[in-house]
Amino acid sequence: MEPVTEANIDAAPDAMPDVQDAIDSRPEPKPRKRIDKWTLGLSLLIAVGLVLIGRGLAVSLTGDDRAKLPDEIESVEPFPEAVQVLSQSRVFVDLESGYTGVLVIDGVELPTINIDDVAQQFDAEPGQQIDLPATTIFEPGNFTLTFVPSEDALVQKFDTGLHRAEVIYWKIIEGRQRPVSYSWTFNVV
Repeated sequence: MEPVTEANIDAAPDAMPDVQDAIDSRPEPKPRKRIDKWTLGLSLLIAVGLVLIGRGLAVSLTGDDRAKLPDEIESVEPFPEAVQVLSQSRVFVDLESGYTGVLVIDGVELPTINIDDVAQQFDAEPGQQIDLPATTIFEPGNFTLTFVPSEDALVQKFDTGLHRAEVIYWKIIEGRQRPVSYSWTFNVV
């Protein structure tokens, strides 16, 4: 580029139209597209729905968390507050290792027998099938209590309606001097 002098100052106005032509030849900006209100509303509705689903999953309680079982009880059947239990369903309690107990169904304490005692009574061979007594069975290897209603049991079947189950449990080494209990209800259809 040349420095501006008196000799070339008269030529400067001739260069101006080139600059103006460059400015005028720029493409015009496209007009902004208007936002469609229906699409915006639908997008907001979907976003709110996804946020609510995420919140529901984050705060929901299911399974054992919902049952609020004591630390000494790993699981129970039927599930607490169950609404569609069959009349011949079993009542099952899985206790923490080192605990035993008894089941009380609708206010009736059921006798409990150790599965090892049953095997000794029948002098059973390994793998041999035996008939279990119609009472609560305690399995010391798994620390479980199981009761299945039957014709010979104190509870033959669960009638339609609400029932209350309770497990009274204690540490095996301490005996039944200091038992603790947990109860729940279920509805038979």
